[in-house]
Amino acid sequence: MQHTEKKARFHYSTEQVIEKPFNWSQMARLLGYMKPYAWTLLPKTIFVMLLATAVRLAVPIFIGVYALDRAIATNDLTLVYTYAGIVLALYITAYAANVFRIRWMNELGQHIIYDIRQALFKHIQRLSHRFFDQRSGGSILVRVVNDVNSMQDLFTNGVVNLLMDIIMLVGIVIILFTLSPELAVLILIVLPIMFIISTKLRRKIRRSWQVVRVRQSKLNSHLNESIQGIRVTQAYSQEKQNMEFFDQVNTDNYESWKTATRMNALFRPFVEMASLVGAVILIWYGAHLYQTGAVTIGVFVSFAFYLGMFWEPISRLGQVYNQLLVGMASSERIFEFLDEKPSVPEAKHPKTLKGVKGEIVFDQVEFAYDEKRRALNEINLTFKAGQTIALVGHTGSGKSTIVNLMSRFYDPTKGSITLDGVDLRDLKLDELRTNVSYVLQDTFIFAGTIMDNIRFGKPQATDEEVMAAAKAIGAHSFIERLDKGYFTEVEEKGNVLSVGERQLLSFARALLADPKILILDEATASIDTETELKIQAGLKKLLHNRTAVMIAHRLSTIRDADHIIVLDHGNVIEEGTHNSLMSQRGTYFGLVQSQYTAITSE
Repeated sequence: MQHTEKKARFHYSTEQVIEKPFNWSQMARLLGYMKPYAWTLLPKTIFVMLLATAVRLAVPIFIGVYALDRAIATNDLTLVYTYAGIVLALYITAYAANVFRIRWMNELGQHIIYDIRQALFKHIQRLSHRFFDQRSGGSILVRVVNDVNSMQDLFTNGVVNLLMDIIMLVGIVIILFTLSPELAVLILIVLPIMFIISTKLRRKIRRSWQVVRVRQSKLNSHLNESIQGIRVTQAYSQEKQNMEFFDQVNTDNYESWKTATRMNALFRPFVEMASLVGAVILIWYGAHLYQTGAVTIGVFVSFAFYLGMFWEPISRLGQVYNQLLVGMASSERIFEFLDEKPSVPEAKHPKTLKGVKGEIVFDQVEFAYDEKRRALNEINLTFKAGQTIALVGHTGSGKSTIVNLMSRFYDPTKGSITLDGVDLRDLKLDELRTNVSYVLQDTFIFAGTIMDNIRFGKPQATDEEVMAAAKAIGAHSFIERLDKGYFTEVEEKGNVLSVGERQLLSFARALLADPKILILDEATASIDTETELKIQAGLKKLLHNRTAVMIAHRLSTIRDADHIIVLDHGNVIEEGTHNSLMSQRGTYFGLVQSQYTAITSE
């Protein structure tokens, strides 16, 4: 189990408890999501809340001071019936106000939760690759789903109830001091003690909920990873180890929840004890004041009503405070994402390219993923418009880094990259990436129809345009053999399709997008030789009149490239055509020879 714990710490090192003091400026930022509803739902909700509060404050006065002291004490049945009717009307009014308060509070809360989740997802969509390099998919999912959901109670109940309970408490205190200052002082003497104790508990409770959020993130991350990698787990018979790992993560999550709920459980019994002390004081000293004539029986009864009402909002404030702590723990994690700046920022005054040709120039480009790992060393490259360029080299030579920089998934650490003479950093990201399409070795297929997946490259394309792209690339025949053709539903990752079929869909998707620059990253590595021969004609059409950059370990696929660049540890060591590089009998020649030897020896 010790090994498992070490593994868990390593795997989720980016998920840590955020140590920040509780501050109202952050809460004000959270409450800022109420602004769009400041003149619609919020005023209605506050109005019915104030109405319900005012009614509740009025009821004990009518029962004690009016009904008992003025009606029952004088045997005036008419007044008794009148006050009884008033009290009944007040209760009906309070009931109706509470119905609308709950309805509008829930509606307001759901609107705010929707807006926060939308803002978070929109922001994540614009973040750079470096952000996703440092976090697992599960941890991101937790923040968009769980952390946002955890604030639901805060917005549907907490905020408005907090205001209602504060008004209720202030109103009760004022009334108690109006009825009998002496008795009010004795009853409320326990409040300072409560405040001191609750203040001491505050930091521990807040941290316990932060730990819960981190443990949930780890649990979701492992679940996501386990589902995604179930085939590898089963292939290597690692089910037992995986279950042990899950047991550790699940146990940590359970223990964190147990600790947090135990901390929450301390508050309510404490409030009830304070309420009991207040009741003892009321009976003891209130009876004395009644005997001396300082208070009437009606005032005594009203005090009893208000005392019961007083500790109820105190108890609820403890619950609201817990909701506030949960909300703050989650909001810290949400705002951490929202405050994350893209490492690839948009230009303040972006330039526009008219009629993109596709010439790309690397000028003294250096790039490092971190301080210890330099991927490119001041390279100079020119990809002429309309050329097909092949990048060749061993794993880690810098091939993928070059194409990632071309799409501006990252920015160079040093130097510049230009498209048709304009620095990529001066172009609008959407415009740049509209002109660049990727075909990857591991094609991602979205849940939906075949038609939807091809159309992903050009959402406004017609069905006819989608089919034309599939025919041009050689995918039409296998699509037609499916049960529903182009409207066949495929699950996430397209597991019902073969690797070659998924790759054909990615070619069709890229052709439909009609980019000026095409990147083929090991695009034919997963396709068998027979399938590869079938798509050669479609691939030529795909490459026609485009700047294409190909990464390929299977060197037979790049013989016809206009220009081949050989890389080694971030340096350009050879350049030329296939024939010129073979005549040099250098690194490229050695790579070709070794692959030929490997094939003939099979």
